[in-house]
Amino acid sequence: DVQLQAYGGGLVQAGGSLRLSCVASVITLDGTAIGWFRQAPGKEREVVSCISSRDSSTYYADSVKGRFTISSDNAKNTVYLQLNNLKPEDTAVYYCAAGFTSLCWLLNEYNYWGQGTLVTVSS
Repeated sequence: DVQLQAYGGGLVQAGGSLRLSCVASVITLDGTAIGWFRQAPGKEREVVSCISSRDSSTYYADSVKGRFTISSDNAKNTVYLQLNNLKPEDTAVYYCAAGFTSLCWLLNEYNYWGQGTLVTVSS
């Protein structure tokens, strides 16, 4: 069975930074896409960023471009999401997911999901 664990969330003031980590405990990251998604209260889950292990290509939602950075360490089966210049509207539960897809920005392409980590940004 595939397990993903996301951690690193917390409470931070606007303008602050956090680093989220997603560890895949079973699968190798080779050939997979890892995505970060978020869901704010009362809103649908949305893509934040994703990375393909095939060519290390990345995708960012317009709302986070220039502020968030995704990276991977295949030796550690870990994908990171660096969150800088956080805004109150970034407050959400952040989930990481894994899938065998080249369309890594599409939520439905993912088969495995982590449990989520809460990011709260105060104004």
